[in-house]
Amino acid sequence: MDSQELQKLKNKFDIVGNDPGLNRALETAVAVAPTDLTVLVTGESGVGKENIPKIIHQLSRRRNGKYFAVNCGAIPEGTIESELFGHEKGSFTGAIEARKGYFEEADGGTLFLDEVGELPLPYQAKLLRVIQSGEYTRVGSSKVSKTDVRVIAATNVDLRHAVSRGKFREDLYYRLNAIQINMPALRDRKEDIYLLFRKFATDFSEKYGMRKVNLTHDAIELLRAYRWPGNIRQLKNIAETVEALESERLSPYSERMEVTAATLSRYIPKDDPNALPVLVGDSGSGLSDA
Repeated sequence: MDSQELQKLKNKFDIVGNDPGLNRALETAVAVAPTDLTVLVTGESGVGKENIPKIIHQLSRRRNGKYFAVNCGAIPEGTIESELFGHEKGSFTGAIEARKGYFEEADGGTLFLDEVGELPLPYQAKLLRVIQSGEYTRVGSSKVSKTDVRVIAATNVDLRHAVSRGKFREDLYYRLNAIQINMPALRDRKEDIYLLFRKFATDFSEKYGMRKVNLTHDAIELLRAYRWPGNIRQLKNIAETVEALESERLSPYSERMEVTAATLSRYIPKDDPNALPVLVGDSGSGLSDA
């Protein structure tokens, strides 16, 4: 896709940045959207992996179907099977009525399984079965049901390492990894950092009617030099905090103020060399080497 089409895509999904790695990820999402290939989105926590399945769904033939995002790491282990595949009335204590699971609800649409690496081993086989054949069984039922769902998964852990440790099924890994899209870490997107800061600060300013805060050159360099272990999520929090607290210091006669590196440094945590970000092992496969 050309640069104009790419920018339209970014505007539609509120994505900021011009980093080549980010652009490759978006272009790959657009390329695979018309297919039903399973996609694995990799990248550290906070890099914006959730944008990729939204793009794929909206540009796919399933766009009129339902879209569900499920955080596999947030579901209590005892209810995972029921959440994914549903249950029959009386199948366990508290099952006062039959309930559809996400795979049944999303029939004809797209299911985004975030933090798929957190899924316990006993349920990985059931996930593999439904991805391969579309077949699943509700908890408390012996009836095999069918569903037509496109699965997009995401992880911030090295699944190949998890496979080698026996924590993740190898067959499921290869089934999920038909196409891999990697979202780059913020520290690798140096030129995008200030663009993102400015967007978050401006959005916050407009939402609450505050005057805009600008950064001096040395403050911008401080932003770019920081490691950002929390990535975009952390940057947004800091930008909003700076905007909220520093804009109060503006005089009534000015519409903006400049924040220096000395001021900004009060809001940026000191680097802890032992606090390393989660590493992602795969550099890419399929249509993407992002």
